[in-house]
This record gives sequence, structure tokens and C-alpha cells, in this order.
Amino acid sequence: MNILHKLILPGLIGLFASSAFAQKINAFKLLSKTIKQYEKAEWDITLETEFNNPYLQEEVALDMMLTAPSGKKLILPCYYESGKSGSPSNWKARFLPQEAGKYNYQFTLKKNGDQVYASRQTSFTTGKGTRKGILHPGDSWTFRFDNGAPFRGIGENLCWESRANDDSKFFKALHEKEKYNYEYLLPSLVKHGGNYFRTWICSWNLPLDWKSGFNNHRYTASDEYFNPSAIRKMDRLVNLSDSLGIFMMLTLGEGTHDEGNGRYATSTADFFVNEKAKEQYRNRIRFIVARWGYSPSIGAWEFFNEIDNIQFRNEDNPIKAENIVGWHDEMSTYLKKIDPYGHLVTTSISHRDLEGLNSLNNIDFNQKHIYKNNRALPVTIVSYTEKFGKPYVIGEYGYEYDWSKNFNLFAAEMDSDFKRGMWYGLFSPTPILPLSWWWEFFDDRGTDAYIARVRAISDQMLAAGKGSFSKIPVTAATTGIEVYAVKCGPKAFVYVYNPAATIAKPVIELAIPANGIKKVQRYDCETGKYTGLAVQPDEGRLQLKDFELAPNSDAVFIL
Repeated sequence: MNILHKLILPGLIGLFASSAFAQKINAFKLLSKTIKQYEKAEWDITLETEFNNPYLQEEVALDMMLTAPSGKKLILPCYYESGKSGSPSNWKARFLPQEAGKYNYQFTLKKNGDQVYASRQTSFTTGKGTRKGILHPGDSWTFRFDNGAPFRGIGENLCWESRANDDSKFFKALHEKEKYNYEYLLPSLVKHGGNYFRTWICSWNLPLDWKSGFNNHRYTASDEYFNPSAIRKMDRLVNLSDSLGIFMMLTLGEGTHDEGNGRYATSTADFFVNEKAKEQYRNRIRFIVARWGYSPSIGAWEFFNEIDNIQFRNEDNPIKAENIVGWHDEMSTYLKKIDPYGHLVTTSISHRDLEGLNSLNNIDFNQKHIYKNNRALPVTIVSYTEKFGKPYVIGEYGYEYDWSKNFNLFAAEMDSDFKRGMWYGLFSPTPILPLSWWWEFFDDRGTDAYIARVRAISDQMLAAGKGSFSKIPVTAATTGIEVYAVKCGPKAFVYVYNPAATIAKPVIELAIPANGIKKVQRYDCETGKYTGLAVQPDEGRLQLKDFELAPNSDAVFIL
């Protein structure tokens, strides 16, 4: 060995030893005293490794590798909590067991895409749970929980908490009220019978990706890669939703691709095709799934709000539809891969379809928004469901979309539209009833208390048919009367609406035999009161008649 070797070799050995020592999992601890099916279990993990940004899986990635009691293999992304590069750093795993029995698991550490360390293997046992689990596809009418129970969503958009400076012309003061936060809005919705809502991640609400400029006093400026105040708010939102038993469609949005927020800078058009931008978005999804994917309250991941409006931001040079559809295909496939729970995945349009978007394999249900035309709700739901063979949801609807108008001038029409949209949805093949917009306006008027009227019938439908729905051919002999009918197990439900300005005396005919009907109840949609109705068979056809409907009123008949 020459003198040069003698000088260099010890240094190299020390370097390799230091590098090897730095890439390891020091310890992990199960924090949950008992673990039950469909309830969160949590681990603290300490590891030593080097990183510039612990949120970038290309640098460092910690995963929990599980084998479920059934033998199913699961990969759970873990997330960074605190600590410095090269020193012990703190990470967490949050897991929701969907099976009862013994799980085997270990943690693995990757650097630059290669596994460099694996912990010892160990196990935990999950006790049988009493909760329902995660929502999954069912059929065009319902979603299904892990335990098989059917679900139909009823609620409204609660897309953000009040902003510091609202741009509404007539309702600025109302929209800026501090009371419009999740702690008020969600319990209120549940009290009124709601079980589903839609909310956004954006620069002024849950601004995970933004450093400053929130237009919201609830968040604090920070240089951290993910904003700590937004993380805390998201934790609170998920915990609150779980405690209330309510489910959210979480609109992820595009986040930010602004250098000022510490992100890779790219144009909106390039966002959908640039590999660096897509890599950044995958890391964003990974963090969200790792931290909040365990929660049953995540009713669906929604990629975009009204992607067609983003496509046509520049009317003269719209983004190619094929690029947007390709991005959704890639990201929905990735999301399904890293989400061990199989949450539902969707995206939405305003009114312009993108060719191919409704047919993507890993988009579980399609969605659009409809304003100023509530009679289009049932027609749209049925036509899209039949055309693309998957559930269709109206994620927003309303009598008016223009926030520069004074809604008080046509408040009665706004209220009527709010009510009708839910009834149209209840009697249409959709797992989520149309979700109204303008939550502050309807809260201020007390209109949202009406949700309870629809929920009462929805619960009876689900109980009677255990999630089974089938359309019944039905006609109204009275001009202008709207009527819909469905069969749920041994019961039939008929919705009748009189849109006229005069009293109606409808005659309703259903294609079911009259001799099998033992009882008919009339449910007044406005009051929630029940009364009886005599059955009138006519040549073997079942008729509902000898009743009145006041102007702009409706009723449900339960047979």
C-alpha cells in the first residue's frame, strides 16, 4: 500500500460508514393502545437520513408495508413531521384497518428511488369494528361502505370558510362573517340532515401550498414547503368531519406552480405536460394521502373544480383537451396506486365536456355543474350515466351563478330551486344528490333547514330497499305536473310537483298492479307531515288521485 492509499483509504471508509449510518430507521412506536377495524391507528417513526426537502419522494420516501389478514399487500405512504437532515427526524404513519385480524408490517426507507433500509417485521391485531369504513363505488344510485352498507349523499357546497375580503357586490358583509367557519357550518349541516359536503384547497382555503397572500385571517405566512397553519386547519377539518359522521368531496385543485411559493414554476398549459410539474403534483398527492387518507370522512378526492374553465382561461388559445385528459389519466392511476384505502376519485367540469374525460378507468364518477336550469338535472344525470356507464353527480347547482346580482330580489326563486334540485336528485340515479351553491345565503335565510325534509325520505328509501333502486314508469294525466317514481324493496316512492301558479288536482298512473298496495301515505315536502290516501285501481292500473297540490308545491307518496 503506497502512502497515497494510506491517506485516502481511511477517509473513504469513514465516509461510507457515515453514509450508511445516516440511512436508517432508528425506531418506531405504535401510539394507539387498541386498534379497531375502521378506526385510525398511528405510529411515530424516527429515522436518520439526509434530505434537502423531506416532502419529495425522489429524495426520501418512507413507506409502511402491510400484509392484511386476508393476505392482501398494502403500501401506506408515511409523512415527515420534523427534524433536520442528517439528524434524527420524526415521521408518522396513519392507518385505517379495513379488515379485522392480524396485520404484519414493516417500514422501508428509500433514497433517490432505491430502498436503503427496512425495519424489523412485526404485527398488530385489529378488533372487529362497529363503524362502516370507507366509501367505494356501488351502482349508479348508491356508494357502498367497506361493510357493504349503502350510502346516498345529501348536502351542499361549503367550499370555503369566510374570506377577509369578499368580492360579492350585495353580500360582502354576509360572506365576510367570521362565523362562517367549519366549526359552525358542518354541525349546522348535520343538524339539518346533511351527510355530505364539498370543499376546496385553494389560496384562501386550506392553502397547503401557499406561503402567503391568503385573503383569510385564519392562516399564517410561512416559508415551509407545506403551510403549517393550513395543515393544522386540515387536521381539524378531518377530525371534526369524522366526529360528526359527515363526508366531504375534497377538491385538490392544481395547487400552485409559482416560484414565489417555493414551487417549480410553469405555465398552466405546461402544468399538464411538464414532467417536473407532474412530479411535483405527485408529491403533493402523496403527502395528502399519507396525512389524511386514513379518514372515512374523505368521501372523494376531486382533482379539479371546473377543469373546462381552466382549459379556456385563454379563450384565444385553449389548452389541448388531450393534454388535460392525459394528465387526469396519469394522476388518477397514481392516486389509486398510493391510496391503500381505495377512496373514490372524481373531477368536474362547468359545462363543456372534454373528449375522453368521462371514460377514464380510474375516475369513479363523473361530474358537472348546472345553473339557471334545474329541470336539466334529472335529464343530465340519466343521459350521462347511460352513455358512460358510471355514476354521474351534479357537484354544483343554483338558480343564479352571478355574484354581482342581488339575490334578495328573487329569493323565493332561489329557495324553490334549492329545494327542487334535491328532489330531482333523490329520484334520479345518482349517489350524491345535487349540491347547492351559495351556502351563506341559504344559511342566513334558514333555507338549508329544508335538507331534513329530503333526508327523511332518502333514509326510508335506503332502509326499504337496502340500497336497491329501480325506476317505475309513471305518467301524470294533468298537464304541467312533474312526476317521478322509484321502487325500493317492497315500497314505491312517487314524487309529484306542481310548478304552476294555480292549484292542481293531478291524476297519477303507475305501471304497477293496484291489488298489491296495502297502504299509501302522502308526505308533504314543505311541512314533513304524513296523511293517508285512498288507492283507486282503474282497469288494473294504479292511480293516485283525489288530492290537491298548491301552487309551486310538491308531495311524496309512499306505497
